[in-house]
Amino acid sequence: MQNSLLNSYDDLRLIAEYKQTNNIAIVAELHRRYTHLIFGVCMKYLKNEDEAQDASMQIFEKLVFDLKKHEVQQFKAWLHIVCKNFCLMQLRSGASKLKRTQEMQKDITSFMESDFEMHLTSENTKEMQLTFMEECIKGLNKEQKLCVELFFLKEKSYQEVTELTEYSMNNVKSYIQNGKRNLKICIENKSANK
Repeated sequence: MQNSLLNSYDDLRLIAEYKQTNNIAIVAELHRRYTHLIFGVCMKYLKNEDEAQDASMQIFEKLVFDLKKHEVQQFKAWLHIVCKNFCLMQLRSGASKLKRTQEMQKDITSFMESDFEMHLTSENTKEMQLTFMEECIKGLNKEQKLCVELFFLKEKSYQEVTELTEYSMNNVKSYIQNGKRNLKICIENKSANK
């Protein structure tokens, strides 16, 4: 289909044409028509130009699939909602990663706090504690080790860990909790024996 012909079609006709032909050029035309809207919504929510540009491209990829699945009556309004929801999911995902990172930092800090080692410099203490943590992670059973590494070190969500390991959600949560507890005990023991 020629670009001049695509330019002459209205949005709904383009969507109908896309559903019949699967021609990505049609989605590209729709995306081109509303680039300003997509970018504007992304900037409003993400407040970062680079992130908004990335989101804009990801929304294009999303449109390739979503336009086949949904019955769209008002494309511009529908697109606005798609963009808003995409950005909100990005923000939630970022907040979730930040929360996990902060939780891990808090856990590491609590592992590192010990009256016994106050005479050591904090740099030496941190280095020693991180060494202990690496050694203790190796000592966890297979399931705990895998779940703890995915959750804390690779920053995966409980759901992502469940999908990657094929363990049930309850098992994943249990392995992470027990792994954290076992790590804390192991690190405390190593610190006390130092």
